[in-house]
Amino acid sequence: MRTTDMTRGSPVRLILGFALPMMAGSVFQQLYTIVDAAFVGRFAGIDALAAVGTADWFSWLVFGVILGYTQGFSILISQRFGAGDTEGLKKSIGQSVTWTAAIVTALSLVSQALVSPVLRLLHTPADIFPMASLYLRILFGGMLILSAYNVQSAILRAMGDAKTPLRAMVLASAANIVLDALFVIAFHWGVAGAAAATVIAQALSAVYCFGVLRRMRDIRPRGGDWRPEKSMSSSLIRLGTPTAVQNVIIGLGGLVLQSVVNGYGGLFIAGFTATNKLYGLMEMAAVSYGGAIAAYAGQNYGAGACRRIRQGIRSSAFMATATALGIGAVLFAGSRAVLALFVDPGEAQREQVLDIAQQYLFIMLGALFVLYLLYVYRSALQGMGNTVIPMLSGLVELVMRVGTALTLPRLLGYAGIFWAEPAAWLGAAVLLLVSYQNTIRKITNTEET
Repeated sequence: MRTTDMTRGSPVRLILGFALPMMAGSVFQQLYTIVDAAFVGRFAGIDALAAVGTADWFSWLVFGVILGYTQGFSILISQRFGAGDTEGLKKSIGQSVTWTAAIVTALSLVSQALVSPVLRLLHTPADIFPMASLYLRILFGGMLILSAYNVQSAILRAMGDAKTPLRAMVLASAANIVLDALFVIAFHWGVAGAAAATVIAQALSAVYCFGVLRRMRDIRPRGGDWRPEKSMSSSLIRLGTPTAVQNVIIGLGGLVLQSVVNGYGGLFIAGFTATNKLYGLMEMAAVSYGGAIAAYAGQNYGAGACRRIRQGIRSSAFMATATALGIGAVLFAGSRAVLALFVDPGEAQREQVLDIAQQYLFIMLGALFVLYLLYVYRSALQGMGNTVIPMLSGLVELVMRVGTALTLPRLLGYAGIFWAEPAAWLGAAVLLLVSYQNTIRKITNTEET
């Protein structure tokens, strides 16, 4: 089995050893977003780039529900693995897959019905509405395929295997680049080609993960392990629902923000989108630390080793902050050149778009370390089975993001919108830090007594 027992050994070595392959995988995963946007912006035009940007938050919300459930399900898997409960592990894996399939099927139908109403609510400009709608419908049409990778990678990471998802993502990213070149440049399919390339490439990553899981015979679910049982299903839904709701809340705030952005027209949307496409690149190491910390905290919580959790999280906070500062310095130095990848050199208003994008990027880079600390403490709480406080942190993000987007532009002009993300990060990070300190103090005191 390609698994890692995180209840023994150096916390720093274990967390870094888990996080680094995830970071590498995130680099390739972000190539999806960056390559899609670069191909669309350079070869289909600014309007096409704006259409993809308009669709971002709605697609994030929908796929955030699935990601939230699979992350929540993986908490129980990591705890059963850490406790050495093989039978419980098999059942938690089997029923996680069953519930994911049911949720995705229902969500795919609902999301297709909501595409046009949501785009209208976002005040999507008429000239980019058809492209944004087409892009979303193709992505949502491939939801089962896109979700297959998410659930399988969550299972693997819960057992300490970060290398298989990395290899799968390398394969998918390479395929995505080839397919983008074929569909967007050669076939001139525009946003439809970018969306189709993403779905097909993700299918390859899902097939690769399936092949690895299939060979893990000692933890492979059988027969009744796939059938939902009241006790196990209750635990899975209890863990998954708050995480999914957390993502929905964050997504709703993003939709309000996008609605405000759309009011400034296509050029502003394009500049805003160019920086947002780098968001994943800025965030990737934070997500990787989060995945490592959730698995580490989950396994050690299942093993009753709460002192190790405190030790590992303290080290993770320092590592995450240093990483954020390093990423910020690199992107700051090369900001204009990187942003220029998303805009056709022949566009008459190219410099105006890049000025908007660069201003937004500088503000986000200055607050990036806050986002990284947010991931550290949110993931630690989730790994210990507390998904309610992380859900409430999503509500704090909603309030801060929406409040900033609706008020600051009146004082600062369009630049006020750029502070919505840092404000959301700060509000959530404060809540999570205080909650983590209270939680770890209580469980450590209980362990000592």
